[in-house]
Amino acid sequence: MTGLIGGSGLYEIEGLSLLREVPLSTPFGEPSAPYRIGSIGGSEVVFLARHGSPHRFPPHRVNYRANIWGFKALGVERIITVSAVGGINRGMPPGSLILLDQLIDMTCGTRPSTFYEGDRVVHVDFTDPYCTVMRECILAAARDAGLPLTDGGTYVCVNGPRLETAKEIQFFASIGADVVGMTAMPEASLAREAELCLAGIAVVTNRAAGISGGKLTTTEVVETMRGSLDAVKSLLGGVLLRLPSSRGCTCKNALQDSCL
Repeated sequence: MTGLIGGSGLYEIEGLSLLREVPLSTPFGEPSAPYRIGSIGGSEVVFLARHGSPHRFPPHRVNYRANIWGFKALGVERIITVSAVGGINRGMPPGSLILLDQLIDMTCGTRPSTFYEGDRVVHVDFTDPYCTVMRECILAAARDAGLPLTDGGTYVCVNGPRLETAKEIQFFASIGADVVGMTAMPEASLAREAELCLAGIAVVTNRAAGISGGKLTTTEVVETMRGSLDAVKSLLGGVLLRLPSSRGCTCKNALQDSCL
């Protein structure tokens, strides 16, 4: 099964039939919302609204461990995330779709970020945070659909919930960040610890602080995201039909040689 993390608008993919809703409890507490299970092309898909339904959890209060654990418990092997981001790279204007390939984590120490806090010590490899096989499937689906999708981008994840200062954005640009957001971590690293494949699609909803010269507003973010949803849903529909039935990547063996 494939999981999808994003907003409620993603439930409206063409050809998707929503079948049931599954509430779960986990050893790490309650996930953000009940999981919604659907079917497309004969394959099951599991949806989760990252911020709850309705939207009620700010980024720093999302229970990332419970969310990922719940996917694993339901038998999900792959997850696609969809996130709104601010554009740092001037070549990625609002409305751009970015297939992420790297992460910079600026939330370290502020969010529970591992499943292993007991006697077992795990140092999972995170050189390439996103599954390379899934990325190839997504790029191929974008080409088939004629959708503009930027291949590669570095997401710097901040704690929030406030937006960034202009100087912070200048610093992030200097260390190689292309976009800025508040939810990619520890979502991605937890998926790796759970030996799940994960791919991240970012929607640039606004220029980051100090780049546009104007005030940043949540209204701009919501309106741009809404305007990009059709392209995102079209892309996801093609990806879900293209993913191979078995996994040939290294994600499924992420814990091998990672435990002390």
